[in-house]
Amino acid sequence: MSNIRFVTDSTSDIPLEIREKYNIEMVPLKVHFGEEVFLDAITIQSKEFYEKLAVSDVLPTTSQPSPVDFLNVYKKIYKEDPDCTIISIHLSSAMSGTYQSAVLAKSLLDEEADLHIIDSKSASFGNGILMVEAIKAYENGKNVEEILEVVAKLRQDMRVYFLVDTLEYLQKGGRIGKAASLIGSLLNIKPILSIDDEGEITSVDKVRGKKKAIHRIVDLLKEDFEKRDVDIVVVHSNDLSSAESFADFLKEQFQVHNVKFTSLSPVVGTHVGPGTLAVIMRPI
Repeated sequence: MSNIRFVTDSTSDIPLEIREKYNIEMVPLKVHFGEEVFLDAITIQSKEFYEKLAVSDVLPTTSQPSPVDFLNVYKKIYKEDPDCTIISIHLSSAMSGTYQSAVLAKSLLDEEADLHIIDSKSASFGNGILMVEAIKAYENGKNVEEILEVVAKLRQDMRVYFLVDTLEYLQKGGRIGKAASLIGSLLNIKPILSIDDEGEITSVDKVRGKKKAIHRIVDLLKEDFEKRDVDIVVVHSNDLSSAESFADFLKEQFQVHNVKFTSLSPVVGTHVGPGTLAVIMRPI
């Protein structure tokens, strides 16, 4: 079996230690604060980003990698290991052109390049968990086709829910209208967001108050997982304490075997804002 190498992008929120452990190549998106441009998870990290966001007079924007950015990474890998297979998993194509840039980069490579580009149809560690499980499958001796099957099944089986603290960032990013943002803020409305089968962010429900919203997320998860053993990942925007409290509550409600925590990348944080909590649950 040929060697397999793995490529992700910075929105996967895979911690640096895991990327280094598994030799995962990461292509960064960009964060723009006015004229300042940062490489997501390279020249700006989550903690620094949220500190800067709190004092900035301008709302940051983001941009996707170019096909050349991907091409350079793919060429680097093939130079190191000409006979390898590459599995490249990326942010939902419904949210960003990142996946399309990777596809264009592939078209610029030699036709014999063994490169599989996967649309995660997810974001944050909903993307990253596909990469981590693909690597585990590879380490367990599965071939490329079997690894791709593992990824496809996990993408179907896992559930992702987001709870944002404020509607301001969704409104400014064009996800909701200004009137909805104003009403939501006045009434302390907390939208519960998920990601549908096409990789689009979708509003599942709206609840008044954070505590009720968390309970509603648990109710939604119980529809699929109440009587099953699960693993969870709690994703937060530079607020580990809230993430740990959320995880403790989830452990009271489900048969949880493993819990992981990770912080939202600056690019994802730009679109959902500080105070965001997300849970990714999967059966085991």
